[in-house]
Amino acid sequence: MDPARRDGQRIALGALGNALVMMVDDDPMVVELTQAFLEKAGYRRFVSTSDASAAIALLLRELPDVVLLDLNMPEVSGFELLAKMRDDPVLKHIPAIVLTSEEDARMRLKALDLGASDFLRKPVDPSELALRVRNTLAARAHREAVRKAFVRYVSPRLAESIMSEADAPFASPPQRAEMVALFADLRGFTRLTEAIAVEQVVGMLNEYFTVLTEATYRHEGTIFNMAGDSLLVGFNVPFLQADAAERAWRTAEDMLSNFGKVAADWRVRHGISTGVGIGICQGQVIIGNVGSPHYMSYTVIGNTVNTAARLKEMALMGEVLVSGTLYDTIRRLVPPERVESRGAVALRGKSETVRVYAIRP
Repeated sequence: MDPARRDGQRIALGALGNALVMMVDDDPMVVELTQAFLEKAGYRRFVSTSDASAAIALLLRELPDVVLLDLNMPEVSGFELLAKMRDDPVLKHIPAIVLTSEEDARMRLKALDLGASDFLRKPVDPSELALRVRNTLAARAHREAVRKAFVRYVSPRLAESIMSEADAPFASPPQRAEMVALFADLRGFTRLTEAIAVEQVVGMLNEYFTVLTEATYRHEGTIFNMAGDSLLVGFNVPFLQADAAERAWRTAEDMLSNFGKVAADWRVRHGISTGVGIGICQGQVIIGNVGSPHYMSYTVIGNTVNTAARLKEMALMGEVLVSGTLYDTIRRLVPPERVESRGAVALRGKSETVRVYAIRP
């Protein structure tokens, strides 16, 4: 069995008694019997309403782990509730098991199309009810375990897109896009690895990357590459961001400010002086899956990425070097006294010069 699936089932079954089950049905007798069935099966938390018009408000307040939903109700039908749940960014993740006496296949297909997770025919068999609820909770726990695994490697927003399967970036063909590329690098890393024990180096790198990734996710950037002590972050890809340049600048500010505290601690503990150098460039890139049949990487390539990398190499400790195009966009955010024009700079491997500005946050 897949490890993530096994862990998801373990989580669901281990937390069985703590799962909150919500029921929406206009027949109080059905609600009472269903609750009795579930309590006998070990479920201790149950909330219900026979007023379908109040169900959405109750859902948002209680945020149950699973919903048992009747289709045929007066005033507001189960179909309408499913549609509202599907369109809500929070409620769409709550699984709904439909309880119905309907045998019409079209009705079931409609419910599935609106997001129903499972069906149970009325009158409900107690053993089948307990099993369906347990399996639904296990599936939800599995999805959450996979989502958490993804978040360790990609931004939360990208992970959610992958999990939703709709508009998943990985399924898109290669394309050109406007991007703001940010490269961050730890200064003095080579000396650090020579002077500090291996176990300590790994721990310190984890501290360093924690600061950088938290700053990235705070401003909804996407991490495309993490290698050695270098980090590549993209804005406006794979999701459009009208304020991508501003987000990149705020991310750089956060990285330098928050890593300053870590660097000060390292200076006391290890007697080393280090800091972050950052390069940012704005322009066209190609985004897509690059690799072989055995290994693929969802990444960005092009002159914009290369320029950001060169600027990162030139940046001093605690300094951000930005391209002229990027600076023109964020000029109003940066006090003039913190900016130094480096003029038109010939970057390694490039035939044309690039306007470069150095900024000290």
